[in-house]
Amino acid sequence: MTDNLRLHDLPYASQRTPVVAGHGMVATSEPLAAQAGLWMLRQGGSAVDAAIAAAITLTVVEPTSNGIGSDAFALVWDGVKLHGLNGSGRAPAAHTAKLFSNEGHASMPQRGWRSVTVPGAPATWRDLHARFGKLPFATLFEPAIDYARNGFPVGPVTAEAWEVLARSYRAPFSAPAFEPWWDLFAPGGETPAPGAIFRSEGHAWTLERIAKDAWDFYEGEIAERIGAFATETGGLVAYTDLAAHTSTWVEPISTSYRGHEVWEIPPNGQGIAALTALNILEGFELAKHPRESIESYHLQIEAMKLAFADTRRFVADMDYSAVPVAGMLDRAYATERRRLIGPRASTPAPGAPPAGGTVYLCAADSDGMMISMIQSNYLGFGSGIVIPGTGISLQNRGAGFTLDPNHPNCIAPGKRPYHTIIPGFLTQGGAPIGPFGLMGGYMQPQGHVQLIVNQVDYGMNPQAALDAPRWQWTEGRNVALELAVPDHIVRGLVSRGHGIEVRPHPASFGKGQIIRRMANGAYVAGSEPRCDGCAVGY
Repeated sequence: MTDNLRLHDLPYASQRTPVVAGHGMVATSEPLAAQAGLWMLRQGGSAVDAAIAAAITLTVVEPTSNGIGSDAFALVWDGVKLHGLNGSGRAPAAHTAKLFSNEGHASMPQRGWRSVTVPGAPATWRDLHARFGKLPFATLFEPAIDYARNGFPVGPVTAEAWEVLARSYRAPFSAPAFEPWWDLFAPGGETPAPGAIFRSEGHAWTLERIAKDAWDFYEGEIAERIGAFATETGGLVAYTDLAAHTSTWVEPISTSYRGHEVWEIPPNGQGIAALTALNILEGFELAKHPRESIESYHLQIEAMKLAFADTRRFVADMDYSAVPVAGMLDRAYATERRRLIGPRASTPAPGAPPAGGTVYLCAADSDGMMISMIQSNYLGFGSGIVIPGTGISLQNRGAGFTLDPNHPNCIAPGKRPYHTIIPGFLTQGGAPIGPFGLMGGYMQPQGHVQLIVNQVDYGMNPQAALDAPRWQWTEGRNVALELAVPDHIVRGLVSRGHGIEVRPHPASFGKGQIIRRMANGAYVAGSEPRCDGCAVGY
């Protein structure tokens, strides 16, 4: 990959320029969070310090996508090697398949206490800092605490999501367990308008306690409050579940793609779907087809469907199931799957590989350390459970489990669910290029593929790669396209048997960030045009 900073003469592009900086860079979905990270870099902090500060700030300024009760994952380039951290939480001890069956659930609930697994974000912050931080841990919390206590103006995209989500919650969020959510995020049924000042003393109180001792969330007063509210309102998340939580350092998984190495966190995350799709795509000469061509879209969509067929069949917590990672990434297997792609849309079944609501942010520092980090509730605000007086909105990652006893992802006590959030990282010949990723549920591996294809096959700079129109496979032969996708592609995909829905709102197509290190050591970054995103550097 070259240090390509040229603007592309494309019909859809806003022609926004990427951000370049010589010392450090932070890119997030909210400008206030990006500035918090940059402030840490300017104080001599590491890229990891910057990312943690941005992540903590995002729990306050973008509560529609994440919170203190989120999960998180990270990939860290320390200057020599890439490290992976799985910060996802586990199912409570009381959450057995029999419990859900006895309660009459045909599928995993998406809201309420039964969707909650142990939050992993506070432990992720602590563990990342312990290994790679330079500044005092408490310093990283200062911007977020200030915004929580003294208020901040809500960004326009966040305000819109806030109002839409609150409107959809009116009926399902009527039980007593949901009352604190309304009290915090929509008092009197009203959500903040764009630019309105939002404050949360509960957030400030909790963040101050975590800043002094992150383990207070798992074995201190915060944990006691979570357990007590669960007992009061029908939840089964116990103090002992929180106390048992640990993050896990993991070896990242990768595949080569046209002379580059693309890196992901191994299952229980779905990053392997992106790697599998890229393996399939490498057998096609995408670059000989224009970026805005029917053939390029068709090949990418069909490869992604094949990858998802396997991912949804096999991905689970590897402490409980033998996920065939090596087999899914096997080159011969990719060749076999590639043969299933023809000129018409298909509905592929899983193969037989050989045995063997989210925020994305990234940061880089002057020493060459880079971090790709993602943090999320799920489906907006998460479970809808807020612990009174704390500002803690609990994620609903348990919705990622299945209740099928024959599936490797069937719920079990202490088990991690199939996880949609995935950070990505790109290298070339073992040398770092940089972090990339985007939020958006099952859109995430699809977005990873498109961001890699845009940069590697079509030579786009980070901003152009993010600005380009996106597609999203949804199910069967159904594909959603952004409004900016040219009409000839829409018509061409329909003629090939794809069921096409053109969506005018960009929110469902993910929100991403990219930082790339250039050969001279400087950084170039792009930030998502579909949100209030911002890339800043110095």
